[in-house]
Amino acid sequence: MTLVLDPLLVLVDEQDCQVGMASKSQVHALGLLHRAFSVFIFNERGELLLQKRSLKKYHSGGLWSNTCCGHPNPGERVKDAAERRLFEEMGFTVPLHYLFTFSYRAELANGLIENEVDHVFTGNYSSSIMYNVDEVMDSRFSSLEELDTLADPQAYSPWFHLAYPRVREYIKEGRGGS
Repeated sequence: MTLVLDPLLVLVDEQDCQVGMASKSQVHALGLLHRAFSVFIFNERGELLLQKRSLKKYHSGGLWSNTCCGHPNPGERVKDAAERRLFEEMGFTVPLHYLFTFSYRAELANGLIENEVDHVFTGNYSSSIMYNVDEVMDSRFSSLEELDTLADPQAYSPWFHLAYPRVREYIKEGRGGS
């Protein structure tokens, strides 16, 4: 297996139509708009599985975030990429359900820029977690009430703050999550 250290990401326009490709490092250094996904997994009690990003990550290391996130490879369906990445990061697979797509731009602490059209998926899982220590340094299930009133908002990734409230609304309305 060949390890790709600087993979190509799919560049998109505001309507999520592919307009090109660029290396991951170039995309985040220049803040180019690209395709991404975020996965939110809930257990049988309705708690959200969070991951604490590994300090080995090239940005946002040590921050808590949604269950997993990433970028589809060129030519890969977004849902397939989300399922693949869930297994690579968290060590399990479950059926994922599409919730919504949103766009955001966030300047990160190390000078990199996230500028994404982010596809959000949800699923259910209540068993043990065997996460990849190169990707994740910790994980935990948190109640939605705890997440609604974060004690330390700076301990969470910028995209979590943007996606979670929308996911929370879907759950309140009975359209997603557990």
